[in-house]
Amino acid sequence: MKEMMENGVMTLPLRGRIDAENAPEQERLIREKIAEHGPSGLILDCSELQYISSAGLRVLLRLKRTVPDLKLVNVSGEIYEILEMTGFLEILNVSRAYRTISLKGAKMIGQGASGIVYRLDPETIVKVYRNRDSLQEIFRERELAKRAFVLGIPTAISYGVVRLEEGGYGTVFELLEAESYAELLQSGKKSVDELAVMSTALLKQIHAIRGGAEIPPVKKEAISWVKALKGYLPEEAYEKLDGMLEALPEDDHLIHGDYHIKNLMWQQGETLLIDMDSLSCGQSVFELASIYNAYCAFPETNPESSRKFLGIPLDSARELWERSFYHYMEDESEAARARMYKQVQLISYMRIMSRRIRRGGQNTEDGRKEIAYCRGKLVELLKQVDQLT
Repeated sequence: MKEMMENGVMTLPLRGRIDAENAPEQERLIREKIAEHGPSGLILDCSELQYISSAGLRVLLRLKRTVPDLKLVNVSGEIYEILEMTGFLEILNVSRAYRTISLKGAKMIGQGASGIVYRLDPETIVKVYRNRDSLQEIFRERELAKRAFVLGIPTAISYGVVRLEEGGYGTVFELLEAESYAELLQSGKKSVDELAVMSTALLKQIHAIRGGAEIPPVKKEAISWVKALKGYLPEEAYEKLDGMLEALPEDDHLIHGDYHIKNLMWQQGETLLIDMDSLSCGQSVFELASIYNAYCAFPETNPESSRKFLGIPLDSARELWERSFYHYMEDESEAARARMYKQVQLISYMRIMSRRIRRGGQNTEDGRKEIAYCRGKLVELLKQVDQLT
């Protein structure tokens, strides 16, 4: 019985049959795993469970007393009927098995840190998660997307979770003949400046919305970025950067966190956002830094990344950033724009350097080059930036 731990929640697979003969042994194995890891929640994956008897149901009841946050996922139709007839659906959190689809012939239309988006047909897209054991990520993103929709962000709402023949899971959206901003630019239907105006208008709308306690703060994550740089930056530079982040006031305004032309969809004259797993609250400088990463900073160390990731030339990506930043800051003074620009760059290079270090980049030649490049940028910027507000 192979367990998987994520954020304190343990997932265990159930297989074959659980009846009077083997139920005690199944319970013993599960309790050993619980004792070993002390999970805050338990997910039992029933995708390979064929049958469960009353003895097995009693095991589930006892497990729920031990771990109240107990979920059953990938439950087949037959077992779901058993749980329904015995009243267990009112006691346990149960999710049916997911339908299986294939990506054969699907067109990739976008990608982000957590997944890749494919078009299945003119009406449907699916986000495929890079982590093949991604059910918890999917549930979290679906909840964030629902919350964002309720708060007034025009986001595509997932209407189902699917299992992939190629392995892993995806979440399905209905987007009738929608095109990404990248496709609009590639086809010539929209210019760089038109897309900058459109995307900035929505960005300002998002940043005006207060998220509330249900939306995670980006500041907490950002502090972990800078902590990863200890020992890689000069001590004085590290202390200054760490102090600026700690001093940053809390802010409950929404930020998308992965805002670029592959996650912006144009449908019947309306822009819809996809890929909501990075939704958080915080200062707008973090949002602008993530945009700068996508359009400028990542391509600086890998010039082909803008074409590969965004599907547009490097010059177009840079122009898109410059026009977007201009429109976002158009009501500010020239001094305020210059100050914000440096703050954005500081957060950007800090995040890239931290990401590279946490992924073991210091152990490869390319990784060491990228870390050294970001280090040089940060040291220079820290001479010019004294606060992040």
